[in-house]
Amino acid sequence: MKKTITLLAVITLMTSCMMTKTPVGAYLETPGKEVTFDKGKQFWLFWGIMPIGRTHVNTPSNGNCQVVTKIRLTDFIISGLTGGIVTSTSIKVEVKEQ
Repeated sequence: MKKTITLLAVITLMTSCMMTKTPVGAYLETPGKEVTFDKGKQFWLFWGIMPIGRTHVNTPSNGNCQVVTKIRLTDFIISGLTGGIVTSTSIKVEVKEQ
């Protein structure tokens, strides 16, 4: 039992998450508080080779935003339960509120 708990702790601590932040326009220079403008989730087949549809998230009309893509815990669980055949990525568009 002790070995199982230790193994689960090691596996949990050694998992990784992937996140990218892509600023668009003058987002970095714009002052203000970051708020979520829109969110979406992209699904993939066969370990990320083939997309299932295309997720479209809204962006502000002035074009100043930051697109954040990450693999969250729910995405990791989906991938783990399907053996990687189905994977997902969370997408968030952030803007700065003045």
